[in-house]
Amino acid sequence: MKPSIRSLKPIFKINHFSSQTPTLHDAGPMASLLKTRSVVRFRGPDTIKFLQGLLTNDVRRFGEPVGDEKSSLVTPNVPASSARSLYAAMLTPQGRFLYDMFLYEPPRTNEKLDTSGSGPGPDPDEVVLLADVDCSVLDELVETLKKYRLRSKVDIENVGEEFSCWQRFGVDLQKRAPLPPSVEDPAAASVGWGGAIDPTGSSSSQGNSIGWQWHKDPRLDCLGFRGIFPSNVTPPMVEANTETEEENYLVWRLERGVAEGSIEIPKGEAIPLEYNLAGLNAISFDKGCYVGQELIARSHHRGVIRKRLLPLKFLNESGTEVEQKVAPGSEVIASKSGKKAGTVTTAIGSRGLGLIRLEEAFKGSGNLVIKGQEDVKVDPIRPEWWPAQWSSEHEPYQAAG
Repeated sequence: MKPSIRSLKPIFKINHFSSQTPTLHDAGPMASLLKTRSVVRFRGPDTIKFLQGLLTNDVRRFGEPVGDEKSSLVTPNVPASSARSLYAAMLTPQGRFLYDMFLYEPPRTNEKLDTSGSGPGPDPDEVVLLADVDCSVLDELVETLKKYRLRSKVDIENVGEEFSCWQRFGVDLQKRAPLPPSVEDPAAASVGWGGAIDPTGSSSSQGNSIGWQWHKDPRLDCLGFRGIFPSNVTPPMVEANTETEEENYLVWRLERGVAEGSIEIPKGEAIPLEYNLAGLNAISFDKGCYVGQELIARSHHRGVIRKRLLPLKFLNESGTEVEQKVAPGSEVIASKSGKKAGTVTTAIGSRGLGLIRLEEAFKGSGNLVIKGQEDVKVDPIRPEWWPAQWSSEHEPYQAAG
């Protein structure tokens, strides 16, 4: 039976940590191979039109000029073409979450030198997008996409054997100045592809001969950089002492209140705005129609979201963090009234995520406990990236900003 909610024990294998219960506040930069993610390739002249009618974000951004954003790249002649990464979701017709995906536009062959170094490669007009998707629903996702394809001229392929998904994260990356959404990792962009042909530098920065790169995570700056790379190469700037288990990335993400995939964001149940997908740049409110749009638009314009996904800490009565005491699905209640305040959706060590009513979340320390384990206190944390109005949406007459 497939699990509905993630529960993992953290594994730390890199040399940044020495304690038995490590934290990630001062660690980094790190890189993780995301074994829970896979890759789907869309190819064909109708690719953008097809995805535009299915996904919550505006896929037309691919192919549009980025304009002044080119100036943020370290290497001045890196082509300014389109938004190179985008986060989006696919919904049920009733507006419930189904799947999330990170879309990437691979380097266009006419923008990079061919293998001889003498000129553009072939097929400059081919439309190709790669999607970083949750591997636990990969086959189902591909089947669903093909059902919607009808007569659209787009090929949909599982290329998970050819490509792998990676994440670079950590305190050093988090402290960098904010970057425009289309910008590639400057540390990679600064090597190769300069004024002269530099095959060695190209290999170092891009990972292989056709220009694969790290991209700013399209959700939040604090999440670092993300990318799809050929499975037979190690991505640039990934060294033995910086590669770490995917569970460490999970902890980093949970501490910032970000869920990912169809397990942490329950498939067919989750309301996208309650899981903060608007704040994670996954939703365009002016793109036009897509499957499930009506509920999203109605909830957004009504202006009040009474429950939201929050990062949680689990504590004992003396305020010390407790490990492995809370299971996903545990009910969170108000300690005084005993009324349900929410549910733990993800748990790992002393950390987790929970869908919590905002009117109960910020009443003060010790207000929330786990039902049936009243000695375990739940401490919700307001993420730094949250807009100010989100904390007060439970108040009467709160309007959308």
